[in-house]
Amino acid sequence: MHYEGQIIRPPSEADSILLQVTVGCSHNSCAFCGAYLGERFRIKDEDMVFADIDFAARHMPGMRRLFLCDGDAMAMPAPRLTRILTRIRERLPHVGRVGVYASAMSLAAKSADDLAALKALGLSMVYMGLESGDDELLAAMGKKVRGEDMLRQARKVRGAGMKLSVTVITGLAGATGWERHARLTGEALTAMEPDHAAALSLMAVPGTPLYDDITSGKFIPQDARGLVLELRTLLEHTHMPRGLFLADHASNHVPLKLRMPRDRQYGLDVLTGAYQGKSPLKPEYKRGL
Repeated sequence: MHYEGQIIRPPSEADSILLQVTVGCSHNSCAFCGAYLGERFRIKDEDMVFADIDFAARHMPGMRRLFLCDGDAMAMPAPRLTRILTRIRERLPHVGRVGVYASAMSLAAKSADDLAALKALGLSMVYMGLESGDDELLAAMGKKVRGEDMLRQARKVRGAGMKLSVTVITGLAGATGWERHARLTGEALTAMEPDHAAALSLMAVPGTPLYDDITSGKFIPQDARGLVLELRTLLEHTHMPRGLFLADHASNHVPLKLRMPRDRQYGLDVLTGAYQGKSPLKPEYKRGL
């Protein structure tokens, strides 16, 4: 397989074929993200992608999931995505699910008919980074989209019959704006009705604008107990009619995997106990991105 730069994939795609179709992120301006620092977004040569599909067909014939890397591979034009998905279907017939990162901007460039056609070719899992339901915070972090934009695209994804996984970040508002961030993010998740909601905890990455703000004292980050209370507040305002609420990323102090709405109260109780010191938090040295 031909990989360039840093390959990023969701935790749930750990057992998937990782097929890199783009390099970097089409936006790459989020203040907190260091995944693609200095990397110019580009679409990989189609012949190289096809060669990687053929390699996977020879060496990974039994794998049933595939993830299209990297950040926001949905930014590729629909005709090129169509050709890649068609080749995957032809050469990897056992693959039953293809996943992709997508932004509100790249999804806005695709029509409902485009998404339906991609779904018919096997693209069935879309990962979106909501990060926060607070529009002011999104603007401060360089997201350049509003919660309303992401809600509109989430509905389009679900309307195409695709599954939707939405990521949020606790700690993104620091030690002062956390409560508003948690409340509005929970309300946004409720409106989006994802199949999976995945909560990560902020970890500052050297070289990012947010890291510089932290080192200069402009941004005061949450401490461990504050992050636990923030996650509890977020969950308290999240009312998903179905699906999973996940906080099992390595960055989190309290791992959770909740079936909603059945396990919601259990999760609230676990977080309350952790905040009150009744159960230990993951030590800092075990946290990671």
